[in-house]
Amino acid sequence: MDRRLSYKLQGDTSLKGRKGTESLRLSAGDVFDSRMSLDKAELCDSLLTWLQTFQVPSCNSKSDLTSGVAIAHVLHRIDPSWFNETWLGRIKEESGANWRLKVSNLKKILKSMMEYYQDVLSHQVSDEHLPDVSLIGEMEDVTELGKLVQLVLGCAVSCEKKQEQIQQIMTLEESVQHVVMTAIQELLAKEPSSEPGSPEMYGDFDFQSRKYYFLSEEPEEKENLSQRCRDLQHQLSLSLEEKASMQAEIHSLKERLSCCDSLDASASAITGKKLLLLQSQMEQLQEENYRLESSRDDIRVRAERLEREAADLQQRNDELTSLAEEAQALKDEMDILRHSSDRVNQLEATVETYKRKLEDLGDLRRQVRLLEERNTVYMQRTCELEEELRRANAVRGQLDTYKRQAHELHTKHSAEAMKAEKWQFEYQNLHDKYNALLKEKERLISERDTLRETNEELRCAQVQQRFLSGAGGDLSDGVGNLAAEILPAELRETVVRLQSENKMLCVQEENYRQKLVEVQAQLEGAQRSRNTLETQDRLNQQQISDLRCQVEELQRALHEQDSKNEDSIKSSLLKKKLEEHLEKLHEAHSDLQKKREVIDDLEPKADGSSKPSPPLSATLWVSVYNRGFLYVSVAKKIDELQEILRKKDEDMKQMEERYKRYMEKARTVIKTLDPKQQPVTPDIQALKNQLTEKERKIQHLEHDHEKSRTRHEQEEKLIISAWYNMGMALHQKVTGERQGPSNQAMSFLAQQRQYTNARKGLTRLQPRGNFS
Repeated sequence: MDRRLSYKLQGDTSLKGRKGTESLRLSAGDVFDSRMSLDKAELCDSLLTWLQTFQVPSCNSKSDLTSGVAIAHVLHRIDPSWFNETWLGRIKEESGANWRLKVSNLKKILKSMMEYYQDVLSHQVSDEHLPDVSLIGEMEDVTELGKLVQLVLGCAVSCEKKQEQIQQIMTLEESVQHVVMTAIQELLAKEPSSEPGSPEMYGDFDFQSRKYYFLSEEPEEKENLSQRCRDLQHQLSLSLEEKASMQAEIHSLKERLSCCDSLDASASAITGKKLLLLQSQMEQLQEENYRLESSRDDIRVRAERLEREAADLQQRNDELTSLAEEAQALKDEMDILRHSSDRVNQLEATVETYKRKLEDLGDLRRQVRLLEERNTVYMQRTCELEEELRRANAVRGQLDTYKRQAHELHTKHSAEAMKAEKWQFEYQNLHDKYNALLKEKERLISERDTLRETNEELRCAQVQQRFLSGAGGDLSDGVGNLAAEILPAELRETVVRLQSENKMLCVQEENYRQKLVEVQAQLEGAQRSRNTLETQDRLNQQQISDLRCQVEELQRALHEQDSKNEDSIKSSLLKKKLEEHLEKLHEAHSDLQKKREVIDDLEPKADGSSKPSPPLSATLWVSVYNRGFLYVSVAKKIDELQEILRKKDEDMKQMEERYKRYMEKARTVIKTLDPKQQPVTPDIQALKNQLTEKERKIQHLEHDHEKSRTRHEQEEKLIISAWYNMGMALHQKVTGERQGPSNQAMSFLAQQRQYTNARKGLTRLQPRGNFS
């Protein structure tokens, strides 16, 4: 698009039987006239017709566009990469008659379009093209709506798919095309100081002066005319040289003719023919010379006329540039004055707010004075309470030392009790072993006596056998020999059999003795653990009784506190003591649970040890008959242990019930100690209310101070940004003046090619930057 001379769109306009192609050209003067007479209502209607070509929902009338939903869908169709689905999801479609939602949607759309113009298109939109979205959402203003849709049109014709959008515009009616092109020309035009067709530069000059101005600003056409003049002058010089050469040749031919008159008649005929031929050529050259001289005169006259026009136009251009500079200076002064007036308004508003705050400051000072007096009273009260707390801490230190000493004595007592129980248990074990050894001694003595008797009987039998064999040797030698052969063999068999049985019984006796030793060791371990558990249980019972007494004391102290309305510090101390006692109760309960688990672990061992031994043979029961009392005693001890364990289970259940009762009592004590249930005096409540009100006022003042600080920071940022923008504008102006008119004559297509090439260059450089 050429912003000075023409905006040309070429395409296929095939509507209602229209055939062929048509190119539309809008000159700068027509653009100026149409821009001056552009009706926003007509612009809005034409752009609505253009928006309906996208076939988006809710795009039938102007009121449908005020919600912003249709415009958001159109922007999503134009560039889906920038106006993506996430951005489209932030647009509320169910706005209805709520104009605040409409304004919110339109603000989001306008912000995204401004970012698109700056970041993607690298184009700065002037303030006069920015719409007021509040008027669109609340009043449905057609003028502001036309500005908004005009920005959408600028995004469409400048995006990457601009060729498709231009072809789509060419399918519209001719009047709609004219309005759309005018809107594009108006939106994408440069600043007024650089626009040759703007009203600020031309004022009310006529069309002929604008035409001459545009001709003066066309350096290409001027260069073409000067080049044409130079070519014609060169041709004229060539023709003059040819004329001079021809005249010299004619002169030489005349001399030759005069010399050849003296020749013969035959040669005169040939020379006559040559002379005629040369005369005809000379006439042709003269005619051409006359024609070239006439064209040279015409070109000289035209060149002089163009030089005079160029001088006039240059003078006119100088005058207009001076006027443009003055207009730009006036515009800059206007912007400075406008900015200063806005600044004055802001300062007046801040002064008013500060005046109101100064009016409120007197009340706040009085309140602060009252609060300071109350604060002094509270400080005195705090000092008194700190003194009481110091005395209480001293007493608490003594109490802690007494508690520590009592705890040490208690631990020593429990250790001594454990030692006494241990020595008593060892004494009992030694006494049992002594009794068992006495019984074993008696058994061995009885066995010795029985063996001695059997030995004497066997000796008597042997003596008797010898006597009988010696006395009847003469009478019956055969019978005696037979008896001597029979009786010792039977005795020998019985002795061998008894010896083998005795060995087997000894081996089995050793095995059962080992088993008995193991069972006795297990029994001793069980008794030892039982004794330790009994001692610990007794100590725990004593501790629980102490804790019960302490809880009763705490309850009495709490009742006395309720009757006397003591301070909250004592109640907190009592509450801490109660919590400590509750923790001790929990620890005792956990110890009891652990002991119960240990007892449960010992029960299967005792049960296993009390199982009957496998059946023995008759001979074995005969041999160990004297040792059976040991197994009977072990069984009795196991039964006693089981009875003790059952009693322990019953005791544990009773202790659990007591613990539950103690927990219920502790809960009731905690409920009585709850400070929320204690009645609050009206003085304390009034003081609390005053403190909360003071804190609220302090927070309000801090909030106001923070707001003023943020406002000051924003003002500084605005001043810095305005200074930066002014510097950038001056820099761009200086660079434009240095570059000269070569950059001003770029057409629309050339600028678009430059934008696309720059964008491609950026996309090529971005991967390299990422790689580096």
